[in-house]
Amino acid sequence: MVNRITEKPVYQVNRLEGEILIDGVWDKPIWENVPTVEITHYMGNKPQFLPSTFAKLLYDDENIYGIFLVKDKFVHCLVQETNGHVSGDSCVEFFFSPDESKPLFYFNLEINCGGVPLMQYVTVPRKEYVFLDEAEIGKVEIAHSLPQKVFPEIVEDITWTIEFKLPFKILKQYAGISHPESGVKWKANFYKTASTTRNPHYLTWSHVDQPKPDFHLPKYFGTLVFK
Repeated sequence: MVNRITEKPVYQVNRLEGEILIDGVWDKPIWENVPTVEITHYMGNKPQFLPSTFAKLLYDDENIYGIFLVKDKFVHCLVQETNGHVSGDSCVEFFFSPDESKPLFYFNLEINCGGVPLMQYVTVPRKEYVFLDEAEIGKVEIAHSLPQKVFPEIVEDITWTIEFKLPFKILKQYAGISHPESGVKWKANFYKTASTTRNPHYLTWSHVDQPKPDFHLPKYFGTLVFK
């Protein structure tokens, strides 16, 4: 029996006070009192091993910042090309709709455990979308705790992190955005996946009521509320 969850989650995004070093360190003081998202729902069949995955966000006038922590197994990372098939690797993803007037238009930022990103702007899922220019994606600062290439697969327990700094000016080249300030709301979802490992899984923060795994369903996004 499918457990149908109708209430979508809300995450309060704190404003960054001071400066932050993008180094992938989850427990540094700047993140200490920031609310945590836990990515607990799975799509499709329940995986043999369910990674524990957490995320946090911060923002300031020019950037949104994020960090993921994953307690994982069966980890590999082979894709080395920006905008490659990073979701086949052990991967974390942040999908977000930054324009309050267009909640079904979204960016997807996907980063494998080696720190290699893919980023798109989507107006119709799987039909109308653009890959962000590689030079623009290169302006997203990313820190990763694992090597860029992880092979052979790590089968034992391992904890890894991804941290990023995403400038709003990159987004504005592709879409209008509701610039974050107190009270502004974006729609979003956080994901964890690893579709080509020996432990394939599709995990979500905001529950997606869909039997076949598919992250590109913005109607199921939760809400980010900027403080």
